[in-house]
Amino acid sequence: MTSERRYDAIIIGAGQAGVPLARSLAEAGWKTALVEREHVGGTCYNEGCTPTKTMIASAQVAYLAGRAADYGVVAGPVTSDMTAVRQRKRDLVESWRSGSESRLRSTKNLDLIMGEAGFVGPYRLEVRMDGGESRLIESDRVFINTGARPSIPALPGLDEVPFLTSTTAMELAEVPKHLVILGGGYVSVEFGQMFRRFGGRVTILQRRDTLFPREDPDVAEAVASILADDGIELVFGADTQRVSSGLGGMVSMDVLTTFGPRRIGGSHLLVATGRTPNTEALNLSATGLEVAPDGHIPVDERLETKVRGIYALGDVKGGPAFTHISYDHFRVIRKNLLERGDATITDRLVPYTIFTDPQLGRTGLTELEAREKGFDVQVFTLPMNQVARALEVDQSRGFMKAVVDRATDLILGFAALGIDGGELMAIVEVAMLGGLTASALRDTILAHPTLAESLNNLFSL
Repeated sequence: MTSERRYDAIIIGAGQAGVPLARSLAEAGWKTALVEREHVGGTCYNEGCTPTKTMIASAQVAYLAGRAADYGVVAGPVTSDMTAVRQRKRDLVESWRSGSESRLRSTKNLDLIMGEAGFVGPYRLEVRMDGGESRLIESDRVFINTGARPSIPALPGLDEVPFLTSTTAMELAEVPKHLVILGGGYVSVEFGQMFRRFGGRVTILQRRDTLFPREDPDVAEAVASILADDGIELVFGADTQRVSSGLGGMVSMDVLTTFGPRRIGGSHLLVATGRTPNTEALNLSATGLEVAPDGHIPVDERLETKVRGIYALGDVKGGPAFTHISYDHFRVIRKNLLERGDATITDRLVPYTIFTDPQLGRTGLTELEAREKGFDVQVFTLPMNQVARALEVDQSRGFMKAVVDRATDLILGFAALGIDGGELMAIVEVAMLGGLTASALRDTILAHPTLAESLNNLFSL
């Protein structure tokens, strides 16, 4: 074990909060250690946003190529080369990861340490290096940004059959003949539609009776309808009892459904039942910290744990598991530590986009949430088949929905299920942050023919 070294700050995990925080602190003159056990960039660069959206883009091209005749274009049969799709994904991931690592290594006052960190005291950590040796480091300020990994349910037979996670599914060299997906969340629908467009058959087993239970029912039902229209089988109320191996390498699921028991077989099984925070290796008991029952690390509104000077950022703290939320955690810490501010994570708008086609962009309150909070709401909806731009590009599935406080005309929430729904949502979110009313958006001159122009019509109905 090498001698102990003291730092002004130690960051565990080079994710979307850890990397910019490490550079900001180091550039401010803090002697900073950034410990990463696997690869720089966290889930987003390596297993999440970057690779999945890269592959989804390839699937979108396959889909549009298959629809060429709808646009008056003559094209031949469409096939998917998964090795080429995979390599395109790998190349982009490597570019982002290596670029980020290079910038970290060239940052003055910053040590990037590749290894796994565990506490041996409240402010002391042992780092087990990749080469086998160990190093002791200590600091009065420690930031935990260790992220999360795919959850594997305790399902009888699952440990006896081959199965995929959201990470390993992106390394397939061929399109699954029949992909069965366990779980009906955001990961499930994105991967399901993607592999369907690459040419595979897809079945999604959702334990609940709807997709996205936190969305309004009309939004969730519209997404389900679009997936079904794409040829994806959705099985709701599916309680999977057991997994077993079938003939010819098939995987079989014994499932209880609303309509009785079923046996569902597929060539591949993707387990997408949530994510588990990476806290086990941290030895948090040495700090006096205890994790929540779900494994997350509790923090206050400034992201500090009950142990002064120890913070948790990103997915490991629980709450919305989005890259932009992790990055916002970095901004909160930077504001408070380097700018002597008083930033918190309370009362923020939490936007997100689900990269199905069409996209679902959401921000603010749902209609149900607004009514539960006692608002007298006015709901505005506009089908995308009444949006000129959507019709011109022949991508008119979905609808927009805005929830407005009748007393003030302020927008409480917005959902855009449609082409570039995430971009439409961002426009409305900025309006909400600026205190613009629904009437102001209705009366704003927006360029024709753009998607944004449809906001005039949405709030005119």
